[in-house]
Amino acid sequence: MTDALTRNRALVPAEAALLFVDVQNFAAHPDGGEFKDMPPDVFSDTYELFFDELKTRVVPNMQAIQSACRAAGVEVMYTTIESLTLDGRDRSLDYKITGFNVPKGSWDGKVIDQIAPQGDEMVFPKSSSSVFISTHIDYVLRNLGVRQLVISGLITDQCVESAIRDACDLGYLVTQVTDACLTYTPERHLNSIAAIKGYCRQVTTAELVAELGQT
Repeated sequence: MTDALTRNRALVPAEAALLFVDVQNFAAHPDGGEFKDMPPDVFSDTYELFFDELKTRVVPNMQAIQSACRAAGVEVMYTTIESLTLDGRDRSLDYKITGFNVPKGSWDGKVIDQIAPQGDEMVFPKSSSSVFISTHIDYVLRNLGVRQLVISGLITDQCVESAIRDACDLGYLVTQVTDACLTYTPERHLNSIAAIKGYCRQVTTAELVAELGQT
């Protein structure tokens, strides 16, 4: 079939899942662990625009696609940075070098309240950049019959890109919701969107919601 050889396929809800990447207190809340020891002036200079964009534009877009996917019967999933241990001894070498440790069961490891999981929606704690490296999400997706993966989250040019590339290499058709992803500067975001476009279909929040018939 010709349409099997294109990335530009509309979602089939029964074969699709929405994955939110790292939209958690650690990285998406001003009191999160990534920012807690930062001097106020450094925080303001470096992250004020990021949090303004997150609050006024990106989180509302995430809420819109979350609601649309739930209504259409698309599986909704989350991955968060969180170690399997309190001291983080299990986390990747890269995270150890970077200094990231989100202890098991901590507030930092929870999805932010604005898009909190409902019911039995699945959360995959990861200790590496790619959710496909340090969790069993591929196994679960295949058990669910998922072939199409919609990706939204943080940070566009880091863990979001890692998830997209690995998902594509594992045989999933990936849709990135470009205005429901965010990184620390507009330039980095746009560069990432341009760099990753060869791997996935890229749509806006409005386009995805309309495609799912939720307008």
